[in-house]
Amino acid sequence: MSRIGKKPVELPKGVTAEIKGQTIEVKGPKGTRSFTANDDVDLALEDGSVSVKPRGLSKRARQQWGMTRTMVANLAQGVSEGFRKELEIQGVGYRAQMQGKTLKLSLGYSHEVNFERPRA
Repeated sequence: MSRIGKKPVELPKGVTAEIKGQTIEVKGPKGTRSFTANDDVDLALEDGSVSVKPRGLSKRARQQWGMTRTMVANLAQGVSEGFRKELEIQGVGYRAQMQGKTLKLSLGYSHEVNFERPRA
């Protein structure tokens, strides 16, 4: 049994979901995203949460069960909070600084590594 797949995905405040066949569409303040689930799982919308159930006991159905639940959770998080990546730099001699829209990293190379800030 999938421990991840058993948990229903709670939809945050301001997020709605609509299921049409095997496709789920999630709408929130940051946009709209959709995902088409495999035929080995069933999607159900119950009391502000989305639950995923396997259609059989085959290995493929059990694999798709947890993966589909994670994809639906990622959709809900993406339309409510958006994507965020946090970096942690540890060690002596490493440095990071923002100059305008460019992140300049000193990571021990003979040159600085520059990253342009992505558009929001």
